[in-house]
Amino acid sequence: MFKRVLIAEDMEDINKGVHALLTALGVNDIQQVQYCDDAYLKIKRSQLDNEPFDLLITDLSFKADHRSQKYASGEALVEKINSEFPKLKVIVFSVEDRLQRVRNLFNKHHINAYVCKSRSGLKNLTKAIDEVAKDATFLSPEVANAFSAHNDLEIEDYDISLLDHLSNGLSQEEISVLYQNQHISPASLSSIEKRLNKLRIQFNANNAIHLVAIFKDLGLI
Repeated sequence: MFKRVLIAEDMEDINKGVHALLTALGVNDIQQVQYCDDAYLKIKRSQLDNEPFDLLITDLSFKADHRSQKYASGEALVEKINSEFPKLKVIVFSVEDRLQRVRNLFNKHHINAYVCKSRSGLKNLTKAIDEVAKDATFLSPEVANAFSAHNDLEIEDYDISLLDHLSNGLSQEEISVLYQNQHISPASLSSIEKRLNKLRIQFNANNAIHLVAIFKDLGLI
């Protein structure tokens, strides 16, 4: 089991709940912060003191206040941690359940577990801690499809934006105009049509409406 754990969470009640869980698991050294900048500084200090943390448990969303932050989100924090302290194990504990974002956190920032805050959140967090301690990974049931066959396909932010606009009722022509005004490329109508056709083939969708439904079912939009 882990010996030194850092909790980065700005909600006091959740912070207390995670602390109580870790205490029950026998973790003796538990530290808590409410800002990502403080988390980074504590992790850096622990490394300099040769007393590194074994595990970081962090939220993704931190409410902005009067204090200016270099790392304003949990994602910014884990990106920095992964680049500077790649051996530190990271569990994300968040309400966010978009599969594409979960997938990116694993693939780009190499987190070890993703746990959704829910009625079973603390129960799943206990499982995640146990799995990560054994050098395994963990996904909450709510986001277990993040690495399904569909999600192994190359899906870009552009694709998600495109389908999101379609789901909100914009026509392909309107999206083309919008992208031109926002300097998003490709923006031509023919490029948008080609991209949608490619996605329909990849996801075996009958039409654009069916494609939107598939993306919604997968939690991508």
